[in-house]
Amino acid sequence: MTTAFAGTTNANVARSAEAGASKAATALGILPEWDLTHLYPAMDSPAFAADLERALAEARSFAALYRGKLAALAERADASTVLAEAVAAYEKLEDLVGKIMSYAGLVYSGDTTDPQRAKFYGDTQDKVTAISTELLFFGLELNRIDEAVLAKAAAQAPLSHWKPWIEDLAKDKPHQLEDRIEELFHEKSVTGHGAWNRLFDETIASLRFKAGGEELTLELTLNRLQDADGAVRKEAAEALGTVFRQHLRTFGLITNTLAKDKEISDRWRKFEDVADSRHLANRVERDVVDALVAAVREAYPRLSHRYYKLKARWFGREALDYWDRNAPLPKVEQRTIPWTEARDTVLSAYGDFSPEMAGIARRFFDERWIDAPARPGKAPGAFAHPTVPSAHPYVLVNYQGKPRDVMTLAHELGHGVHQVLAGPNGALMAPTPLTLAETASVFGEMLTFRKLLNETVDKKQRKAMLAAKVEDMINTVVRQIAFYSFERKVHEARRSGELTAENLCELWMSVQSESLGPAIKLGPGYETFWAYIPHFIHSPFYVYAYAFGDCLVNSLYGVYQNSAEGFQQRYFALLSAGGTKHHSELLKPFGLDARDPAFWQIGLNMIEGLIIELEGME
Repeated sequence: MTTAFAGTTNANVARSAEAGASKAATALGILPEWDLTHLYPAMDSPAFAADLERALAEARSFAALYRGKLAALAERADASTVLAEAVAAYEKLEDLVGKIMSYAGLVYSGDTTDPQRAKFYGDTQDKVTAISTELLFFGLELNRIDEAVLAKAAAQAPLSHWKPWIEDLAKDKPHQLEDRIEELFHEKSVTGHGAWNRLFDETIASLRFKAGGEELTLELTLNRLQDADGAVRKEAAEALGTVFRQHLRTFGLITNTLAKDKEISDRWRKFEDVADSRHLANRVERDVVDALVAAVREAYPRLSHRYYKLKARWFGREALDYWDRNAPLPKVEQRTIPWTEARDTVLSAYGDFSPEMAGIARRFFDERWIDAPARPGKAPGAFAHPTVPSAHPYVLVNYQGKPRDVMTLAHELGHGVHQVLAGPNGALMAPTPLTLAETASVFGEMLTFRKLLNETVDKKQRKAMLAAKVEDMINTVVRQIAFYSFERKVHEARRSGELTAENLCELWMSVQSESLGPAIKLGPGYETFWAYIPHFIHSPFYVYAYAFGDCLVNSLYGVYQNSAEGFQQRYFALLSAGGTKHHSELLKPFGLDARDPAFWQIGLNMIEGLIIELEGME
């Protein structure tokens, strides 16, 4: 824990922070906060309590009606009809339970340090786990029906509507366990990985970092790494390293426990590789991911190493300190971008591509589906939560007026548009595998960047924009693959025994030095920076999805530039498919194939091309 200041010193710091926050708020304008009453009026509302009771009662009724009977229903002459009735009822329950848990999660993310919200989230999670345990049998039993019999029923209406979901569900069959073991795994998740996730979230949200005479949250401190003043960046980086090190035992325990928890699950489910369960969830083949990782790692010298060497020259140095990696370019004017300007920029870029796309995105602003202020206790980073098809998505950002914040807004709104378009597929088929879930978000960023670049005539500003885009792409592709490599090392090493915090720091530094190259000096303090990455905790091996999405979008954008006619319709068809089609089927209309090793080079070459353009601007 950080030490609190006492007496007048604490009051002075508070007044200083308030003054700084007030000045920043004035520059940003009025930032919107989301309206969660679209889901439920309040945590203690009768509507929320009634839905919880109804969900449990209906889940029990559903289980009494169908448990142990699906195989017999599949043999009936009207199998397609009776099974479709069962799937429709199951989907309706999934939507209701999803709405309940989405509300609790969004309330909690608004302030993870509030005990009342934390209790509400925890209690809801307990009750939802009990409800979903009643429904767990359904997918397991469907997968035990004779494949030929189920295929025959799914080929006919009305069950054919859910055929993609049934076929997708079957991919989990080799890793299914006996029903009672599945129930135990499911119920224990609340006190297992779910509890450790929550400990991480609440620990991160409670941390305070002393910088500039203030005690800042993680999000505000990370934001200072993009400050124009090198001294501010250095102080923020050192504050981060100091506080992370104070909490390394906690973060190390969380990481070790979750890695062991995953190893136990993988062993029981007979997954061979540490990342195979993520590949299955993403509906992507291991060799496709391996090809992506190999292509990116091979490209480190011509991408990150080359760019950071160039950037160091701009700063008049042989190598940059790690806190200068994302620093704005020297002698380029920095300004705070008001919220309204950020909104109009993104909507205009979206509108140039498709008025329909801009119309969907505008609803997030007009109907208060966005939460933008960086408040104490609020979840750091940004996300788009799809909630459920019967409702609508919500977007969380921590907007602070930096150019990257505008790109983050464009990114999350891309997710939101995707989720709206996929919604009509229903609760079972709307969710998109993570590899394709990043398509719309990265494409939204690209549209926004290209529009801003085309409108910029000042050479210095244009250079700064190109540099920022290259850095974002390196962060999305190179850095995320390095993260993936780090996770692989951690999970593989954990199979042989517990890792000390210093072991974790060493593994982190090994992948960082390889990926960033000699032009970045990884000084003392940086070895602890693995500790705050939430993806390692919440979604092991999630990170390669960003690199997958960035390279995919680079390829897609190349198709768009070469032949814009009909592209928008094909692109919307891709997004509207949700989880109903495999990535190979969705990319085929664009002439793209992720299984082709040359596919990844298209995206990597685009990044290299921007670096070459920057080299020509020196």
